[in-house]
Amino acid sequence: MLLPESRAVDKKIAALLGTLLVPCVSLGGAGFSAALTLAFIATCFWFLWRFQVLETVTSHLGTVVLGWFYLSLFLGQLIDLRALQDGRSWIFLVLAVIFSGDTFAYFVGISIGKNRLYPDISPKKSVEGSLGGLVGSLVAACLCKITFLSSLGWGDAVLLGMGLGVVGQAGDLVESMIKRGAGVKDSGTLFPGHGGILDRLDSLLFAFPLASLYARFIV
Repeated sequence: MLLPESRAVDKKIAALLGTLLVPCVSLGGAGFSAALTLAFIATCFWFLWRFQVLETVTSHLGTVVLGWFYLSLFLGQLIDLRALQDGRSWIFLVLAVIFSGDTFAYFVGISIGKNRLYPDISPKKSVEGSLGGLVGSLVAACLCKITFLSSLGWGDAVLLGMGLGVVGQAGDLVESMIKRGAGVKDSGTLFPGHGGILDRLDSLLFAFPLASLYARFIV
């Protein structure tokens, strides 16, 4: 979204390297650091070879790196989460919490939403809808604890419901901010009427890392 059309080839190369970085996250700190370093050096050489407009080359290079962290690093956490003993259950918990939060936020927002949450970034979102979304996320986390993740304590369920609900909404706002910065309405055209794949993943991008960290170091 952020790179101009004149850098169409650079977009494809950045996407390819970013895709290769996703499984590298599971290699751990040193492994991922090495992969990211090599990818960055290769991209620097590429931009050095075809820098185009010198005044914009640093911002374009920074955009590529932003994409790696925003997409590759966050999506790679899904691999780490799946590798846990109850990894599949944790993934379903994240999906349930985020989707439930989105659903509650939507219906509460269109029903009683009056106060705008962040009009400069997302004019349609309301404070009431945001609070309704948090309730939906909390309900979903508790239901997951009861149905298929009984090893989770009630305190953990509450913390995860609220925590994932908050970062999920933040992820949605961040993606809206990026789209506005790029001057586009939708992140892609693969899903007509849904704003693109990134619009389906924006909340999950922030939720998966938090769930992975919580499952590894707290539970």
